[in-house]
Amino acid sequence: MSANESTSDRAIRILFGAALVSLVFFGPQSAWGWLGLIPIVTGLVGFCPLYRLFGIDACRVKHNPHPYGT
Repeated sequence: MSANESTSDRAIRILFGAALVSLVFFGPQSAWGWLGLIPIVTGLVGFCPLYRLFGIDACRVKHNPHPYGT
């Protein structure tokens, strides 16, 4: 499981997720706000399963799996 989200993508996900979770405590106080945990977790981990499914890779840093050769 390698990172496939850029730094800005991760920040946006965390902020958006926090806004959704805040709806549980403020505003309409709906349980739907708990869905905000999904973007928070994917933002913290740096991996989005949907990106992998659709072949999207927004991460600019590419890691060499064999930095010292084979």
